[in-house]
Amino acid sequence: MTFANLLERLPGLNSLPSLSTLFAEVNADIGNSDIVFLLIIACLILTLHGVAVLVIAGIFHWIDDKLQNKKVYGANFLSYFLAILLIIAIHLLEIIAWTYICIGLQVFPTNLQTLYFAGEMYTTVGFGNYTLIERWKIIPIIISFTGIFAVSLSGAALYTMMGALLGRSNQKTNPGS
Repeated sequence: MTFANLLERLPGLNSLPSLSTLFAEVNADIGNSDIVFLLIIACLILTLHGVAVLVIAGIFHWIDDKLQNKKVYGANFLSYFLAILLIIAIHLLEIIAWTYICIGLQVFPTNLQTLYFAGEMYTTVGFGNYTLIERWKIIPIIISFTGIFAVSLSGAALYTMMGALLGRSNQKTNPGS
């Protein structure tokens, strides 16, 4: 069976909406101003996250260079651990920020339910069974989108920091290379 034959067997393939039709339907559900507001908030959160992680990584590399020049090797791992804690704190602050945004939009009746929802969507766990009104069904997509990209940015920064530490330990054990 070829791929074309598989596509022919899909019953809804012939009735796919255009991208503009799909976007218009989303706008009709949640309102144009609400989706624009949420997208701007998502962009701001990701921008602030990127800047914060960049600052943490920059400070780590500056401290790492200073400690290497003074031949203080064990302290480098302490600075890496502190960088991890700071990045975790940033993620928790972003979950709290999404909680307050959802509280302001009155997505859920209780603050605790809103916190659990924001945390699950940000981390893309999706454990809870949340029923959203049509107007807010786009929120999980936007929150999880910011969470996925924020974690990716953090992971990349932590990877470069760990690379600096591991690269140095390889240089100590293999002085000829």
